Amino acid sequence: MADRTLLMVGTRKGLWIGTSDEARADWEFTGPHFDMEEVYSCLIDTRGDTPRLLVGSSSSWLGPQVWRSDDLGASWQETPNGAIRFPDDTGAKVERVWQLVAGSEDGVVYAGTEPGAVWRSTDRGETFTLERALWDHPHRQEWGAGFGGQAFHTVLPHPTDPRSVTAAISSGGVYQTNDGGESWEAHNHGVKAEFLPEGAQYPEFGQCVHKITRHPSRPERMFMQNHGGVYRSDDHGATWVSIADGLPADFGFPIVVHPHEPDTIYVFPLNGSGGRYPPDGEAGVWRSRNGGDTWERLAQGLPDTFYVAVMRDAMCADDHQRAGIYFGGRNGAVWGSADEGESWSQVVADLPDVMVVRAAAI
Repeated sequence: MADRTLLMVGTRKGLWIGTSDEARADWEFTGPHFDMEEVYSCLIDTRGDTPRLLVGSSSSWLGPQVWRSDDLGASWQETPNGAIRFPDDTGAKVERVWQLVAGSEDGVVYAGTEPGAVWRSTDRGETFTLERALWDHPHRQEWGAGFGGQAFHTVLPHPTDPRSVTAAISSGGVYQTNDGGESWEAHNHGVKAEFLPEGAQYPEFGQCVHKITRHPSRPERMFMQNHGGVYRSDDHGATWVSIADGLPADFGFPIVVHPHEPDTIYVFPLNGSGGRYPPDGEAGVWRSRNGGDTWERLAQGLPDTFYVAVMRDAMCADDHQRAGIYFGGRNGAVWGSADEGESWSQVVADLPDVMVVRAAAI
């Protein structure tokens, strides 16, 4: 049984690693790892006998790299010339690694990058191969760039079917392969692109999706936080319906599913215009326990005043039996709940701008 908790916090100026016991009341942190490098993605891969940590960092001098550690961050290894590099014939160059996620097969790891591309590794993140059919998709030339750039920030492998992967890009929308990457189809039916002219707001592609999640025990049900809207799909992304009723705002970045309850989800609503901070400047995580039919605000222990955004990968859950929920703000503070969001306490403060938070029981 796992008796420790590991928390990775990636920022605009390095990575911090926190450890605690199962109670998750007291934390010890090391860092910065990769000092002054941007860390937009990290993964705690608990498959196998030894957990592997993966970090997607970007140095202004040396460019992007996927680092790996098999001793919980005590030492790090890199792949010569970078783990992710575009083939010469593409004429493209990786700017950032926005996503690292474990696949459903042993050793498989997926990455999402800027510019918008998805990559697959079969050696636990040491080297990656471009998903070429998605890169060559005829829609790609018309994909836009969100405020943070054009990037695949969601890669969601099917938990039991290794040939099926769902990915999302800002601003291009949702794409899915069910044939092992041989072909990819847009899956945006019902998702509104509110920034387009009236009458053209439900296009085949071009939506600014912020994040997608699902529970492995119910893979056909998926949840999405869009640029404007929160959605659910009950048919593996073929169609989407709004579940935003009851929320104070339908804009936000992260959406997280409970590790043991497939219909329990968490979001962090923000004002969509006039300042990307919580409505009325009041911190609050919102939870639904019925797939988005109803929502409740969870704020016990959070600050009354909070004019801070929480980014798409800066919120997560661990996998303890009583799940912990975490979020990091752009003010450098990370908040955690050891009781599934019922109460909150500050885990660490005064870090740089938080981009990604990942946690696991080890």
